[in-house]
Amino acid sequence: MKNAIITIKSEHIIENVISKSRFIAHIKPVQSEEEAKAFIEAKKKEHREATHNCSAYTIGDTMHIQKANDDGEPSGTAGVPMLEMLKNYDIHNAAVVVTRYFGGIKLGTGGLIRAYGGAVRDVIKAIGRVELKQAIPCHVTIAYDLTGKFEYELQSAPFYLRDTHYTDKVTYEIDVIETDRESFINFLNQHTQGQFSLQEDTIKRLAFDIET
Repeated sequence: MKNAIITIKSEHIIENVISKSRFIAHIKPVQSEEEAKAFIEAKKKEHREATHNCSAYTIGDTMHIQKANDDGEPSGTAGVPMLEMLKNYDIHNAAVVVTRYFGGIKLGTGGLIRAYGGAVRDVIKAIGRVELKQAIPCHVTIAYDLTGKFEYELQSAPFYLRDTHYTDKVTYEIDVIETDRESFINFLNQHTQGQFSLQEDTIKRLAFDIET
């Protein structure tokens, strides 16, 4: 199992109009081939009046399952460019359906490849990607008089502030990549003079934003 994989933030839909044809791209995170197939069938039922509902998905940390379907478009003009776009953006565990409502103007082989691949690219860019990493959710509690320096230094540190809670002291929810734990402890000691309380939760895969 890979320690980190890239996927999409959440389910999302976009629509492009090309030469009067509507191309609706709907992408969703999935954890199994069964879930991917169910999502595709649901979109086909939702858009049963559409000309085509083309699809692609990747499953697994190594993308060991990859499928594409042209749904009646000329072979290799829809599902394959959609799948290749998922792979180009290194998107794991996601299914995408591009629904086409034909507008009366034929696009040709090259036009179809650009339209279907472009729809997947656009929906990925619209929702954004995340990297799932093995990380430790931490709760760090310090006194108010330590917060100024601590928060200033935290802004440029390789640790991820999720939330802040204020009571008689201040508690920070901070996610720490598993391999950065030792440097995080050193950071806490350095910038709180060792005056902190630390609670660490079980290591889990957490999502971190990355540029698309």
